[in-house]
Amino acid sequence: MIDSFYFVCSLNTLGPINGPMPMWGCAGLALLLFVSLPAVIAEAQRTEADVYVGQAIVDFDDKRYDSALDNLRRALEVEPDHVQALYYTGVVYMAQRQPARAVPFLERARARVPNDSVVAFQLGLAYFAQERYDRAEPLLDEAFRGQPNLDGLGYYVGFLRYRRKDYRGALQAFRGSRTMDPEIQQLTRLYTGLSLAAMGLPGQATSEVEQAIRLAPGSAITGPAERLRDAVVAAHERERRFSGEVRVGLLYDDNPRVRPKSVVGNGDPNADPLVTTLRGQSRQSIDSVGELVGLRDEYVWWRTPQWESSISYSGFLTYENDVPKFSVLDHLVAASLLHKNTVAGMPIQTGLQYVYDAVFLGGPIFLQRQTASLFGSLVENEHHLTQAFGRYQRKDFNQRVLTSREEIRDADNWMAGFQHFLRFSEDRHYLKLGYQFDWENADGNDWGYHGNRILAGGQVTLPWKGTRLKYDFDLHLRDYTFKNTILPSNNPGRERRFDEEFNHAFRVEVPLGTLKVGSRDTGLTFVLEYLMTNNHSNLDVFSYRRNVTSASVAWSF
Repeated sequence: MIDSFYFVCSLNTLGPINGPMPMWGCAGLALLLFVSLPAVIAEAQRTEADVYVGQAIVDFDDKRYDSALDNLRRALEVEPDHVQALYYTGVVYMAQRQPARAVPFLERARARVPNDSVVAFQLGLAYFAQERYDRAEPLLDEAFRGQPNLDGLGYYVGFLRYRRKDYRGALQAFRGSRTMDPEIQQLTRLYTGLSLAAMGLPGQATSEVEQAIRLAPGSAITGPAERLRDAVVAAHERERRFSGEVRVGLLYDDNPRVRPKSVVGNGDPNADPLVTTLRGQSRQSIDSVGELVGLRDEYVWWRTPQWESSISYSGFLTYENDVPKFSVLDHLVAASLLHKNTVAGMPIQTGLQYVYDAVFLGGPIFLQRQTASLFGSLVENEHHLTQAFGRYQRKDFNQRVLTSREEIRDADNWMAGFQHFLRFSEDRHYLKLGYQFDWENADGNDWGYHGNRILAGGQVTLPWKGTRLKYDFDLHLRDYTFKNTILPSNNPGRERRFDEEFNHAFRVEVPLGTLKVGSRDTGLTFVLEYLMTNNHSNLDVFSYRRNVTSASVAWSF
């Protein structure tokens, strides 16, 4: 048995790939000859059909295609279901660039040996040559599962996966591709680079394209490959370094004071009377309308194909018109470092971040926080993304009044968790589910706890103007470490606090179009939000409900 392969390569316009960059590629059609088919041929005696097939193979090897077809026709006249005769008839027609005539013979061969990877590969190539990709892909995938090392098969499987934007699957196929043909090798490297670029890894993409160029410097696709490399580098360098958002709007808050729920009429003979005192403490409004203003800026000061570092600032103000002393102003400054890579063919981003923020309540500073975080995002495939993170946070509260040691809220908080996204239609829709564990090591025993947080949510993008509907839910369970020294007020020092905090956030985003500012396109978005918080606590003072509704316009630049 002689192992040899025949390739037909034609230059085809693939059109715009991955954005505005025009790409040209070569679709090589691998024609496998002299391969082992599961046809049972008697060792001791060859049939007349076998003789014709053997002569056809010799004719084909000498490129006497008409003579090969004549011998194969005679073989099929003698034995109409002869698998090798059917198979090689298809192969000869493929060599003559007549895939439409090859398909019926290869289909008949496949019907005789439905589990043969070589026949599936050749039939898949026939459909591929006709650009009938929906018929080609399952056949090539089947062949790839059965015999992934077939010469050139990995390239075709990867190309079809790339075409339907399964970049990770394409990368897996390209990485597993085996071929002796230098043009297929070059194409495989080229599309590996395209897949990596689409996955947001320009450094690795550039490296792959450069290797493609080195494989065959004089080939027809070297020029387009060089332009692709330059385009990837230029696109990476042109990515915006400065971005931001300005947001203004109105809000309604039905409980800015965080007044506890009423215990009147709940039937508890030992209800904490402090709740009634706090609820009736002021004759001022218990709800409020107000305004909100937000500003966010980010500058990427250092960028390479693998690394990126940025600094950012965000400020947010909610002014409560009816109870100004509960207005909140938050200033936040952050610095981050990000690294891009792949793990087992999957894109991964890892990084660290430092954040300082200061919260002002009704004028004076209320809280300062310093946060250091480690995080990672792994893109398993086009439908799955997983995030993992760990965080240390230092909280320092401004104690406006003297209090006991046990009531000091300054704390160190440690947190670790993960979140998984199920993604659809290129992230137009998604579902998410996550978990976090945190430990609040407070200076005052009354505020230390161990917490468990469950996260869930999703997004749906509507056809109308690309409107996005978002929902986020989190449940934070806090089990406090020590018995509370001052609550309940009628029985202090006897109970450990336990809270169940439910948060529901609904958000509607309606794009309003773009504004041209200089050479930059900026966007306007109308945002409608509703936040509902419901905290249940065994210490009645900490049980409350709060509903905040806001409408705003955000300008992104």
